[in-house]
Amino acid sequence: MKRLRNHWIGIDQGEVVLFSDFQNDGEMWSGEGPRQMVSHVSFGESYRTPPTVQAHLSMWDISNGANGRMDVQTDDVTVDGFKIVFRTWGDTKVARVRVGWQAIGELRHADEWDLY
Repeated sequence: MKRLRNHWIGIDQGEVVLFSDFQNDGEMWSGEGPRQMVSHVSFGESYRTPPTVQAHLSMWDISNGANGRMDVQTDDVTVDGFKIVFRTWGDTKVARVRVGWQAIGELRHADEWDLY
């Protein structure tokens, strides 16, 4: 459990279209085997410490001619942002993906200064 030290709690959220590969016959739509897409997200304001970030699929468009396999994770969470990592494998054909996310953490207080 993450304990927050004060009432300066920030919640940021958004959605990211990671790719739309069916339009240009991209790797997620036409490829096979292990594939990965990474997208960097910047927070609207910096946190005091790295926040807790959750990500979820908000849209997943796949071919009905193959098994649906996917993995969505967050990675490299910092005070300024994080990475969304989408993976698929095998014969899965993914046309497009949109991922929603939410970050919760402690914000800097206006009187907190970094002198050095």
